[in-house]
Amino acid sequence: MRLSLRPRALLQATLIVSCFLPCTVKADDAAQSAALQKLRKARAEAAHRQRRIIFNNDGCDAVYYAKEATPEALLRCRTTDLAGTQVDTINYCTWCSGFSMFTHDTKIGEIFTCTANPKDPRNTRDGFSMNTVPQLIAKGTDPLKIMVQWCHDHDKEIFWSFRMNDTHDSWGGWYSPYLFPKLKQEHPEWLIGSKGHRPKHGAPSAVDFGRPEIRDLAFRFTEEVCQNYDVDGVELDFLRHPSYFKRPAMGQDAGQEELDQMTDMVRRIRAMTEAEGLKRGRPILVGIRVHDSADANRAIGLDVTRWLEEGLVDVMTVGGYLRMNPWQTSVKLGHKYGVPVYPCLSESRLRDEAARKLRSLKECYRARASEAWSAGVDGVYMFNSFDPKSPLWSELGDKTSLKTQDKLYTTGARGLAVLKVWLPDGERFVNRTLLSPERPLTVKPGEAKTIEIPLGEEAIDAKPNVKLSLRVNDADPSSVAVRLNDQPLTDGTRSDNWLDFPVDPSRIVKGTNRVTIAVPKAGTPVKIEDLALWIRYPKN
Repeated sequence: MRLSLRPRALLQATLIVSCFLPCTVKADDAAQSAALQKLRKARAEAAHRQRRIIFNNDGCDAVYYAKEATPEALLRCRTTDLAGTQVDTINYCTWCSGFSMFTHDTKIGEIFTCTANPKDPRNTRDGFSMNTVPQLIAKGTDPLKIMVQWCHDHDKEIFWSFRMNDTHDSWGGWYSPYLFPKLKQEHPEWLIGSKGHRPKHGAPSAVDFGRPEIRDLAFRFTEEVCQNYDVDGVELDFLRHPSYFKRPAMGQDAGQEELDQMTDMVRRIRAMTEAEGLKRGRPILVGIRVHDSADANRAIGLDVTRWLEEGLVDVMTVGGYLRMNPWQTSVKLGHKYGVPVYPCLSESRLRDEAARKLRSLKECYRARASEAWSAGVDGVYMFNSFDPKSPLWSELGDKTSLKTQDKLYTTGARGLAVLKVWLPDGERFVNRTLLSPERPLTVKPGEAKTIEIPLGEEAIDAKPNVKLSLRVNDADPSSVAVRLNDQPLTDGTRSDNWLDFPVDPSRIVKGTNRVTIAVPKAGTPVKIEDLALWIRYPKN
């Protein structure tokens, strides 16, 4: 049986016991206290090390892509080519599929050993027939051990990324039945819902963190990794997937009881990382990936501000399925408590194919990174981007060189269609301008509407070619009046369903830029579906 004491109770118990211990024990306590203070100082220094780019690897390399069960084959998939790039940190996920199923050698959870190849028309891979995990473990190694060794050999930081409530076992994909772990089969009462009783938000197979058994398992999974792997830190990924308690799942905000339960679990993990750090003489950092809204986090049961106040977190990554605030909001919060902040630049999930392709361009990733750097972030975090040969790994981490790189600014790469999936009344947390085919803007005759576009720092002296493009319905350039930062744009042309306007580079500014679209009273309504601000620099 595990004994878990709150910090105050633990302090009281320590003081009571110390009154009856001999002086030698008190001397040992003093030495341990000094060692702990030394560890915390080292942890603070490690928390602020350079992380130009954090690469999140979801662990699919070991399951789908490695051609043989060797470290070299695994590393060739996504890792070897990162040497010499701006990637300073790798957050490696050992799947954590279905909560409790892993691809590292766990004795507490379940190892994913499946090699099935189901005949499913939706299966675009060879199923799990290339799963190398069982063979690697039989050879005395596993994907996490291999990644830790490679990172330390190449002077890179390595975090184990723990998906706190992954529910890929609920999505109805060809893979879902194989990811449903024994834990959920044996304990359906530990789940938020069931197939016959789906929650309003999230997936029915999400585990319920209101259950002490689940919180204890989450702790023990993390403890086991810290005890058996030489990781530099653990990342608690609360956005894969953001469903933790029954109350939010059924449409109400989490209450104080749920907030306290999750905070106690994070406290326990922090105390464990300090204990294990003392044993090995080197700190273990605690990172989190959460919503970029403190209120949205509280609504699902995560009291992130309290965690920061109590010093439970060393590194904070914000953003995932959606982005609700300007990056400055999270930077201000994290930096208030001395915690570095990293924006998560996830791949676009917009349903419109053209809009999604636009946001998949390297020019768009550069613009997103540049905007984030200008907001004061400490680096950038890449999620679901796995091509190790992409030039972005050598570009996005340098805000100075980004100034003269071609860019494409939009009003957001992530849609809000998933808000209702995860958050009760999620729109209330959105505090920034959004425009996409999913959220078009209609300007009626006699109206003028403004769209804000945040820009990073640009090398205006280099005289780039700047173009503002509006994706519209049947509008003609002469049927709308467009202004950028209160200056009129003229000489517009139409190309397919885009209106293009040349822009004098001197008119754009770092930070918020305002595009105003007006329709004359005698005109017809114009529906703006998308916006793109292109900045292209002359080539030497």
